[in-house]
Amino acid sequence: MTTRKVIVEVVEARNLPPKDGEGSISAYVMVDFDGQCKRTKTIPKKLNPAWNEKLEFTVNNPTTMIGEELEAEVYNDKKTTVGRNPFLGRVKLLGSQFPKKGDENLVFYTLQNKSVFSTVKGALGLKICYFDEPIKPPDPPPAEQPPAEAPPAEAPPPAEAPPTDAPAPPADTPAPPADPPAPPADAPAPPAEAPPAAAPPVDAPTAEAPPAEQPPAEAPAAAAPGEAPPAEAPPAEAPPAETPPPAEAAPAEAPPAEAAPAAAPPSSEAPPPADTPPAEAPSTTENKPAEEVKPPEEVAPTKEKTIHHYERPPMSPLPSMSAEYFTKDIPFGRNDERSTYDLVEKMHYLFVRIVKARALASRDSTGNAGDPFVKIRVGGEVVRTRKTQNNSSPEWNQIFAFGKGPLQAAPTLEISVWDENTGTKDDFLGGVCFDLSEVPTRVPPDSPLAPQWYRLEGEGRVRGDIMLAVWMGTQADETFPEAWQSDTGGVINTRSKVYVSPKLWYLRVNVIEAQDLEFPEKVKSPELKVRVQLGMQVLRTRASNNRTSSPVWNEDLMFVAGEPFEEPLMLLIEDRPNTGNNKDTTALGQALVGLTAIERRVDDRMVSSRWFNLDKPNGEQKYHGRLHLRLCFDGGYHVMDEAAHSSSDLRPTAKQLWKPALGYLELGILGAKNMLPMKTKGGRSTTDAYCVAKYGQKWIRTRTITDSFNPRWNEQYTWEVYDPCTVLTLGVFDNRHIYMNSHDQKSSDLKDVRIGKVRVRISTLESNRIYTNSYPLLVLLPSGVKKMGDIEIAVRFSCPSLLDVVQIYNKPLLPKMHYLHPLGLTQQDMLRNIAMKIVAMRLSRAEPPLRHEVVQYMLDTDSNMWSMRRSKANWFRIMNVISGFVSVVKWIDDICQWKNPITTVLVHFLFLILVWYPELIVPTVFFYVFVIGAWYYRFRPRMPPHMDTRISHADTVDPDDLDEEFDPLQSSKDSEIVRKRYDRLRSLAARIQTVLGDFASQGERIQALLSWRDPRSTGMFIATCFMISMILYIVHIKMVLISLAFYFLRHPRFREPMPASILNFFRRLPALSDRIM
Repeated sequence: MTTRKVIVEVVEARNLPPKDGEGSISAYVMVDFDGQCKRTKTIPKKLNPAWNEKLEFTVNNPTTMIGEELEAEVYNDKKTTVGRNPFLGRVKLLGSQFPKKGDENLVFYTLQNKSVFSTVKGALGLKICYFDEPIKPPDPPPAEQPPAEAPPAEAPPPAEAPPTDAPAPPADTPAPPADPPAPPADAPAPPAEAPPAAAPPVDAPTAEAPPAEQPPAEAPAAAAPGEAPPAEAPPAEAPPAETPPPAEAAPAEAPPAEAAPAAAPPSSEAPPPADTPPAEAPSTTENKPAEEVKPPEEVAPTKEKTIHHYERPPMSPLPSMSAEYFTKDIPFGRNDERSTYDLVEKMHYLFVRIVKARALASRDSTGNAGDPFVKIRVGGEVVRTRKTQNNSSPEWNQIFAFGKGPLQAAPTLEISVWDENTGTKDDFLGGVCFDLSEVPTRVPPDSPLAPQWYRLEGEGRVRGDIMLAVWMGTQADETFPEAWQSDTGGVINTRSKVYVSPKLWYLRVNVIEAQDLEFPEKVKSPELKVRVQLGMQVLRTRASNNRTSSPVWNEDLMFVAGEPFEEPLMLLIEDRPNTGNNKDTTALGQALVGLTAIERRVDDRMVSSRWFNLDKPNGEQKYHGRLHLRLCFDGGYHVMDEAAHSSSDLRPTAKQLWKPALGYLELGILGAKNMLPMKTKGGRSTTDAYCVAKYGQKWIRTRTITDSFNPRWNEQYTWEVYDPCTVLTLGVFDNRHIYMNSHDQKSSDLKDVRIGKVRVRISTLESNRIYTNSYPLLVLLPSGVKKMGDIEIAVRFSCPSLLDVVQIYNKPLLPKMHYLHPLGLTQQDMLRNIAMKIVAMRLSRAEPPLRHEVVQYMLDTDSNMWSMRRSKANWFRIMNVISGFVSVVKWIDDICQWKNPITTVLVHFLFLILVWYPELIVPTVFFYVFVIGAWYYRFRPRMPPHMDTRISHADTVDPDDLDEEFDPLQSSKDSEIVRKRYDRLRSLAARIQTVLGDFASQGERIQALLSWRDPRSTGMFIATCFMISMILYIVHIKMVLISLAFYFLRHPRFREPMPASILNFFRRLPALSDRIM
């Protein structure tokens, strides 16, 4: 057993405001967690106090720790506070943000207000972690060690002194010194009475021959370990003096099971001197409650160890089985289990669990056991268990699930046992039949149905019983994922699974300098570079300008590493002249660095540098210089492993920086219809389809429905949502690995074929509303776009707090480090491609694997490749944005041409009003925007949008453009020169294409302000417009303009490095980029 502890190290605070009237403060921190409150010492007269104190908290219930809230509040000492409020700020964190011990980092959290009217500033630096501490096991049974030592020395001495002391203790029960003599005097007296009571539990393990001596030897022995330091010199007095402690400790601590039996003999021997404390303590029948007597009584009759019965913690009383207990709300933030599939259709299955059989008939007269197996027949469906060789009491423990089709074919279930014979007909060993109308129904969360024994019936050599369980259930049954399923063919590659992407880190390698390098004689003017390799990633520094044995580089290199770390970091110093010939490269020394020893940081603080000795690449263990490095894992970045327009997770790598979840995203995959055949099997066309969905780090894969053009999955999954401006990706594939053994090709040559993909942006979903819709499955082939079928899904975004979702729109889209130390575009693309490869490689090693082609299709690995079709699509997106301004110009021209006289008169009237009252211009504009947004609310999308072939220009694409799009980056041109130029042109065009897409996204975000694609952002925008219009109607325009001018021209001291709230809101608006194929 373990107990969970949370360690909160309060390190320091920064930039606290003065509170004592003298420009300083005397601050301390109060930390409250799980009903426990602790505080640090007070640091006097410092605005940047440093405590460096560790506060330890015990977690009462580890399963609910992720939902517990830790609150750290900073106060100023009341004695020095000027005013009434000593509050300086607070920090609130959830238990889900706590890392394990060893992964903690110093994080500075910005202090927050208690209310709108309180003003705080500064930051509090905390180190938080948790660990599971094992509970110290009880001391070993004291009766087993001293039995051999005590008998020879204890028997004579106790008989001398105790007679006079025996009567004294009865009156003085608490006096331990008077007790020792009493037991020894009684111990030799009743040796004959003790053996019968103590012989079964205790005497057997002892090696002593005379049974009469065993009880007296064990009574002091049981007490001997209880009191380690005996105060009395004679050995005879020590054992008796130690007897009372074990007697009291055994029931209270419930420790060793054998300590109680050791004390039991004295209880039977105690009747003559029943008043003596040594005898009363072990018996505990008169002065102790019944609970303390039970353990010895239960343990004494048996020889088996029952220590587990004593160590079992007391169970809390069961709650009353009322409706309130089952419908109790689970605190938000906990991973509650799904008990119902409310987004999908319930699919009824017949579950058959075959456990084992016994006493089956022998194969021949000699008694040889056969090779039994079980056949299950439901309608026309017949399946069998695995066989067990030469066993008359076999065990299978297999579960089978039969769908709706077999159940409608026949009203009975037949289960029969057979003996497999090679080359001849199998022998019938008996069977059992069930009427399906009598089969019980199990509804989770009911406990599993207990299997029962059934007598085998039939003709011939039928004998024995079979243990099985049969029940009716749905896909919500916990045994369903691992059961053999009639609609999947029972192949392991067809089962549904959940995968988790590896945790990715950015590894920053700062190569500073080297010293004491040794150059070969052939090296005259070295071009020294450092080659850094991590797995498949290889980067080189630029050549050092210092051509001596102590070169300096001071260059940063970035890598992507995935947990668990597998490959070490290898650094190689080489002389690499610019001759274009790798044979001229000379290796001067190398160093290997294990990734587990590298420091992790969550901000931009400077980590300490280290020197690493260099070895020869040939393995020679000799000093060849040293290399100065600064290594760290940057946990403040989000490692991009998917296309930016379809990102599903924007959290930083470090768990300490994660914010609480905003809500839950539930996806119900109902089924597909009208799917096209994907392959030929047995001379007929067929499709074996399965779905893969990805959101955040969690991937799900449904079971494969074999041989069906209208598969029905009806599976439901749940994700935590941390940012609503993210995208859920769902793909459908044809499984080519079910029948891999029937093909001559290797399994690595088989690839699952893509059928289509659907993306759903979370911000386009209204809270707590179920969207059930059918989406077309479109795939782009070299021959053109093709519809492969339709998929029906149900989506629901559950959000308990609308205010939290609204606040997230004003926060930066990416973590803080992306703005403080941004990465270049080229570097981001390189790191993203590497991260995709790492994720694909790790998921392909799962069982069953999520294959490379599936992961690459889901992550859009080719989204930055050159495509004339995508370039045209982005160009027309820009034209669509510009068309709005063109329409305004045309409308003004129509007004000037008096094409609509009424409109022209109204515009003239409005113009005169605005001229006479210029302060109405701005509020009128915002009010007009509000009216337009409210008018467009009627035309808002009712369903989340899907892939659009018109926007993608996939339906009008030229075949030559498609041929170019499907041509890999390494073009297969005949001429070498033409191919290089062609690839260079495509790389340049890909960048232009990305820029065009970004321009189009900005314009589409402006359009999204009033389009209600994201109902929250549109609602927030038009509400803001209405409030601004009301304020500007009241406040004079001149004051507003002056205020805006002063705010725009404010001093840099009052500016923050983070983007403004308006810019953050704008960047979170949806664009049409997630609908481009």
